[in-house]
Amino acid sequence: MFKHIYVPVDNSDYSNRAIDLAVELGRTCGAKLTGMHVYAARLHDYRFKQMEYTLPEEYKDENELERQRKIHDSLIAMGLQLISDSYLDVLARKAGEAGLAFERKMVDGKHYKVLVEDALASDYDLVVMGALGMGAVKDSQLGSVTERFIRKVPKDTLIVRNTDALRDQQGAIVVCLDGSPQSFNGLRLGISLAKALARSVRAVAVYDPYLHYAMFNGIVGVLNEKASKIFRFKEQEQLHEEIIDTGLAKIYQSHLEIGRKLAAEEGVDLDITLLDGKCFEKILTFARKEHPWLLILGRVGVHSDEHEVDLGSNTENLMRQAPCNVLLTGGRFYPPLDVKAEEIIAWTEEAEARMERVPPQVKGVARTALLRYAIEQGHTVITNKVIEEAMAIFMPTRMAEKMQILAEDLAVAKLRAEQQAATAICSICGYTVKGPGAVVTCPVCRASADKFQVISREVVEAIAAQEGGIEEEESMPGVQVKWSADARDALREVTDAYLRRRAKARIEKYARSRRIPVITCQLALPMIEETVGREKLGAGWDTLLARTRFEPAETPPAPAGGGDGSGFAWTEEATARLNRVPAGFMRDMTREEIEKVAATKGLATIDLAVCEEGIGQARQTMNEVIAGYVSNKKPR
Repeated sequence: MFKHIYVPVDNSDYSNRAIDLAVELGRTCGAKLTGMHVYAARLHDYRFKQMEYTLPEEYKDENELERQRKIHDSLIAMGLQLISDSYLDVLARKAGEAGLAFERKMVDGKHYKVLVEDALASDYDLVVMGALGMGAVKDSQLGSVTERFIRKVPKDTLIVRNTDALRDQQGAIVVCLDGSPQSFNGLRLGISLAKALARSVRAVAVYDPYLHYAMFNGIVGVLNEKASKIFRFKEQEQLHEEIIDTGLAKIYQSHLEIGRKLAAEEGVDLDITLLDGKCFEKILTFARKEHPWLLILGRVGVHSDEHEVDLGSNTENLMRQAPCNVLLTGGRFYPPLDVKAEEIIAWTEEAEARMERVPPQVKGVARTALLRYAIEQGHTVITNKVIEEAMAIFMPTRMAEKMQILAEDLAVAKLRAEQQAATAICSICGYTVKGPGAVVTCPVCRASADKFQVISREVVEAIAAQEGGIEEEESMPGVQVKWSADARDALREVTDAYLRRRAKARIEKYARSRRIPVITCQLALPMIEETVGREKLGAGWDTLLARTRFEPAETPPAPAGGGDGSGFAWTEEATARLNRVPAGFMRDMTREEIEKVAATKGLATIDLAVCEEGIGQARQTMNEVIAGYVSNKKPR
């Protein structure tokens, strides 16, 4: 669950409870603990100099004043370090008693800045800190250090507000669900914590049907007579009462039902509650009434932007006012498509009948692709029209009526070298990846490797045959390539004969270097556009491209250290050297040769020397290809 827990300490009651809770969590999951205390020696030195003019007259002698400064500097520097050590000794002793690894840190500086810099630069996966510090007064809601830290550090943070002894803290774990991946990640954490700490877990969802009434009452007062007739206020109000308000309740109820099924799979009984009203107000009232031990919230909600870094408004209000411990999570978890679809997706009879005609061997993959499209587009009912829209994106122009190859067609452009003999599609979220042997977990939904369905090389060749048949061509003497009929038709869209031959040569060269058995539309179209230029292609090109190209889910960001997801880290010099190789198939082929050299030597980091050796092998391979081409041209 957690591997490294970070605990800022300051000897306040909240900090001491944070220590107890961090040790308890660390004990249940075997995590390492790191304690940090930030002291402000420079601030004390500055303040002392400001107050020197208030000293008695006998201390204002120049020699005496200099002596007092040295004494003060020594006492402050040494004293604050001793105090910091004492604070951290408490955490060290308790971690030792629990058998946990412990690291202590002490830094002189601005409190929140030091904590933020250290948290962002380290591998902590949970931060446990007090809601308030030593400066808390009666009306304090949240300490300034804690608030600034939370805003700037997106890691999971547990804010400790309950100062009772840990053994006396009662109550359930309450998770707030709004359908966002952050809230479902909070549910996953809540389930794990409930199992580890032997506490019950509950889920709460809130929808607001009253907002529409407030909006209508505001609108009706400003509409003139003509606008009122056009707007049809009474009909709109009835629509909201009968459809929208009821629909909102069903949507949020479905989030709770999905959560209950996820908990049941983990052997946990999840109690669910649906409330109506203003989100933070209802959850706050619920917390004050039910007295939970922990409230788990996503940093942002379902209506936030994808790259939102600040806190959501409901989260901020609850973080300040909740009467219990609060855990904020920025992680994301996507419930399996089949679980999610069971609650929120319905099929018309016509769409179900159409799916029945899909061959059994590909029905699962096709259904996964359709569900993913429907959920991404916000559809809750799959109709024939929705199926056609999905097929127009996933499939070539001529293939819309051939449902049986929907899922395999997603993988055509992903097939590469022979050693990567298949492409896999995640059965949970629909993410595709080349070479299923390289899959450890899905980067989108974190599904394990056994959740990937494999599409073999033979299946891909069969798909290409469906594109009007396969025809072999002799691109060079003695060298055969296969083109699908649709791919050849796409190439004929280039009216300039010189550019057409150039694009054809480049595509065939790329296919041979990757040992791709058949050139299909998914491979040909992007390379044609890149070679010819968009301005030289006809008006129908966009339609052709949109109906053929499948854009996979966003891949995870490159790992730190210059890696690119291939398992190797590249130094800056090696990267710069590789970038001097012409972009395209030549650079891709060179990269593969370099990584083969690194793999043969068992290296994890590719430096300039390895890069040069790989480039040398790439040159040799290219020379062999050219030599073979020349020998084929000679008359026999």
